[in-house]
Amino acid sequence: MSVASHITELKRKHEHLSAAVEVAQRRPAVDDLEIAGLKKQKLKLKEEITRLTQ
Repeated sequence: MSVASHITELKRKHEHLSAAVEVAQRRPAVDDLEIAGLKKQKLKLKEEITRLTQ
């Protein structure tokens, strides 16, 4: 897998997590730990994308 395709895949996963966070926040019984976990995964992906693009 090339670096460019890996970055593209990471960006796709990041967008998917963003959507998952939005859905989780709209639910009536919001699980703050679940949302925090999703946001943490999202941050790790963002950091990896930044590291690979520099």
